[in-house]
Amino acid sequence: MDLRAVRGMNDILPEQVQRWHQLEADFRLHAELYGYAEVRTPLLEHTALFSRQMGETTDVVEKEMYSFERHGEQLTVRPEGTASAARAYVEHAIHAKEPITRWYYLGPMFRGERPAKGRYRQFYQAGCEVLGDAGPVCDAEMIDLVSSFLRRIGVPGVAIHVNSLGSAGTRARFRDELLKYFTPIRDRLSEDSQRRFERNPLRILDSKDPRDQEAAQGAPSILEMLDAEDAAHWKGFQHALDVLGLPYVVDPGLVRGLDYYTRTLFEVKAIGSDLGAQSTLLGGGRYDNMVESLGGPKVPAIGFAMGLERLLTVTPEPPARRGPGCYLAPIGAAAGDKALVLSRELRSFGVRVELDGRGARLKPMLRRADSLGSRFCIILGDAEIERGVITVKDLIGHAQEEIPLEGAARILADRVSEPAPESNHPRGNR
Repeated sequence: MDLRAVRGMNDILPEQVQRWHQLEADFRLHAELYGYAEVRTPLLEHTALFSRQMGETTDVVEKEMYSFERHGEQLTVRPEGTASAARAYVEHAIHAKEPITRWYYLGPMFRGERPAKGRYRQFYQAGCEVLGDAGPVCDAEMIDLVSSFLRRIGVPGVAIHVNSLGSAGTRARFRDELLKYFTPIRDRLSEDSQRRFERNPLRILDSKDPRDQEAAQGAPSILEMLDAEDAAHWKGFQHALDVLGLPYVVDPGLVRGLDYYTRTLFEVKAIGSDLGAQSTLLGGGRYDNMVESLGGPKVPAIGFAMGLERLLTVTPEPPARRGPGCYLAPIGAAAGDKALVLSRELRSFGVRVELDGRGARLKPMLRRADSLGSRFCIILGDAEIERGVITVKDLIGHAQEEIPLEGAARILADRVSEPAPESNHPRGNR
C-alpha cells in the first residue's frame, strides 16, 4: 500500500521549517509589542461551539468541519481560533480579572474543503483577539498591527478593505432589504444561495460563485442603513485609520463568511501575488455578542486571523541557514570517544555541532560537512590523539591548523562566533 499524507495536509520538512520558525517568531514579537499575550486552546472542542457561533448556514459548518462522536460527545477539530478563545475567556471568568484582554495564538486549524494554492485541509493560523474594548480606536489599532507586521516580514503590497455590518437592528433591516432585492432574481442565484436564501441572504454577498457575484452587483449597501450609534462607530473607525495614515478601501460588499461578526469588518488582500483567486491574506472583525452568547457577560470583542501558508507564499525567501558551527569527524574508536566528549563541551558553549559517528572514512565525512554548510570540520585520528591535538579545517576560509585538544572547546567557540572570511568558493556564502 502506497501510504501518503492526506490530501491537503502537508509535511513540513526541516529545510522548510526555518522559514516557519522565523515567521512565528516575528509574529510573537510583533503581537507582544502591542500588548498581547499568548493563549493556547485545545484542538478539540464541542461541535456546538462552532455551529452556534459561526452559523449553521456557513460553508464551514455545513460542509467543512471535521466532526465526530466519541463517548457520547459531539466533537470537532477546531476550524478557527476565535470561538475557542472566547470559550476560554468565559470558562475562566477572565472578565472578572481584567477590564481588557489581549490574546494572540498560533497553531493548526482543520477544514475539509477542496485544497487549492495557499488553502489546505490542515493549515496554520496566527491571530489576535481583544476582549473588553468597544471603541473604534481599538479596531484601527488592530489593523495598524497587521499592516506593520506585513511590512516587517516583507509582503510587497497589500490593500486593506473595510466595512461595517452594524449591530443587530441594522443587520435585520439590511436582511429585509436584501430579500426584497434578490427575490425577483432568485432563480439566477447558485444552488447554495437559493437553498439558504430565506435564512441568511447576507451569505449571497460573500459567495464566490460567479452567478451570485453578478446578481449582487446592484444590491443595497449596509452602510446606508447604519443607525446613529453604528454610524458614529464607523465614522470614528475611519478617523482613527486616517490619523494612523493607513490607506483603505471602503467595501460595502465585504461580509465575510461567519455569522458572529458585528460592526467593523476588514480584510487584507495581497496585490500582485501568486495566490490566484485566493488573494486574501487575513481577515477579521468585531464579534460583540459572542461572549454573552456563551454564558458570559456583555463583553465587546474584535479579532483577526491569518494563514501562515499564504504569508509564506508572498514573502521573500530568507538567506540559507548556516550548517553546524563544527562538524566532528573522528577516525577510530579512541577518537570517537574524544569526539563524543568534545561535542558535548562545544554545545555547552552554545555551538551547533554535528558528530559523525558512522565510522566512515575521512573523505565522505568532509563531503558531508561541506554539504551541510559547516564552518569548521574537526578531524580527530590516532596521530592527533597521541600528540594531544585536533585538526581544525576552516571550510569557508580554506585554511587548516592544529590546536591543543585540552581547552579546544573554548577556542572553537570563540572562532565560531567570529565573522566568516570572504570566500569566492561556491558554498562560501551559504
